[in-house]
Amino acid sequence: MFSWRYLLAFLFYVPIAFAAFGVTKSGSNFLVDSGAGLVTTINGNNGDITSLKFNGKELQDQSKFTQLSSGLGSATVTSSVNNNIAIITIKTSTITHYYIVRSGTNTLYIGTFASAEPSVGELRLIARLSKSALPNGPTQSNVQGGSAIEGSDVFLVNGQTRSKFYSSVRFIDDQVHGVTGSGVGAFIIIPGTGYETSSGGPFFRDIDNQGSDQQEVYFYMNSNHEQTESYRTGFFGPYALAITTGSTPSGSLDTSFFDSLGLQGYVPASGRGTVKGTYSGIKSGLGVTLGFKNSAAQYWTKGHDGAFTSPLMKPGTYTVTLYEGELESGTTSVSVSAGQTVTLSPLTPTASRPSTIWSIGVADGTPQGFLNADKIETMHPSDSRMSNWGPITFTIGASASSFPMAQFKDVNNPTTILWSASSSQIGARTLRIRTTEAFAGGRPSIQVNNWSSSIPSAPPAVDSRGVTRGTWRGLNQIYDFAIPSGTLVSGQNTIKINVVSGSSGSAFLSPNFVFDSVELF
Repeated sequence: MFSWRYLLAFLFYVPIAFAAFGVTKSGSNFLVDSGAGLVTTINGNNGDITSLKFNGKELQDQSKFTQLSSGLGSATVTSSVNNNIAIITIKTSTITHYYIVRSGTNTLYIGTFASAEPSVGELRLIARLSKSALPNGPTQSNVQGGSAIEGSDVFLVNGQTRSKFYSSVRFIDDQVHGVTGSGVGAFIIIPGTGYETSSGGPFFRDIDNQGSDQQEVYFYMNSNHEQTESYRTGFFGPYALAITTGSTPSGSLDTSFFDSLGLQGYVPASGRGTVKGTYSGIKSGLGVTLGFKNSAAQYWTKGHDGAFTSPLMKPGTYTVTLYEGELESGTTSVSVSAGQTVTLSPLTPTASRPSTIWSIGVADGTPQGFLNADKIETMHPSDSRMSNWGPITFTIGASASSFPMAQFKDVNNPTTILWSASSSQIGARTLRIRTTEAFAGGRPSIQVNNWSSSIPSAPPAVDSRGVTRGTWRGLNQIYDFAIPSGTLVSGQNTIKINVVSGSSGSAFLSPNFVFDSVELF
């Protein structure tokens, strides 16, 4: 007698049969099947990804597509399959973009060669995914249903400020970011030297996600979002869009097979060299990063126990920067040759660290430890969750956590410092203010008792909002104010720090700067 129970049991235990790996054409579209459950459809006229099906579930938004920049408009799209590797090549006059799939792997490996910035939009990959399939992203960048409060990119949602900028993570820490849904995840991976042709250095940060009607996941290669150096061109990546059953993939993605693919602008491991060395004299408590850069490439590595080894680098002459925290604390140069390891002479910090009478904060290139510094990366300074910005009156000896991390001309100006000096501490002194970024030409001037400083020159301009977009990483500056003898008194002294600028603005978009530290010596 036939039993449905046995049939159902049989079907339950039959493994899922995936379609064969390869590339097929459907009209003008290319369908790339991983052979393991991921089928990617790429428009043959412009290179847009119009479908990402994982085990039959559509992950791609159907009103906006996954694309480079803001879409290439038109492109020549071709395919090849060799040695169980499928390559879709998308070409314009200045861009050669690759989607690469390995048999049995649900990962889109990606490389982008650009000889110039795109004419439309910024150089970025933006995966516009289905919000219903992948609803779970960073809360701070989920702007759906919000009302704009600054420009068109900072929103108020249920009483909290949110922005795509608040998803950003420092490049040195950002190897994997993504979104998830029921039984599925989509993650951008930037492994190894994937940032080598981008700009901004190890502490630069850029948009990772925006949740709106779509679930957007980004890899920004170049942008002007508080950019401090010129754009680079060449081969960007390797990077990847990995589809999982929900778990976060490792950032140590093996891309060594790229070496044999002959991709435009890509330099294989055999054409690279390394740098190693030692360092000493670092200020206690500060982490060490070594940065390497020239006009064609950038790299970095963290120091450990007084030693470092660089990643594999393209041949060339590089400026080497020793960072204490995020503070540039010494430079040298090195020439790298293919197949060689160069050993640098021992490095020591050269940043000025005078013996101080008192200091507020630590000179490390960041405002960490100051008021609201723990919140500024993920919310707007106007957010109700922020502590009151002031104006602040700070007494020397109090916790640095009550000193503002940023000063805005229209919000918390001036910042007042009260200090009771002994007779041995007065006389001619220097007040040093270190800043990490500035907006609208904002810089400090000071008043000490009845004496006022001159106004320093404007800092180098960076064409972008900064601290309201969740970053303090601009150009570190030092302002030294020579306080003449007879100004300070034995007993109570009052020091006022003011924001000065020839530009205007209101509220948190008024001229401003971010504090690194304040020192008297």
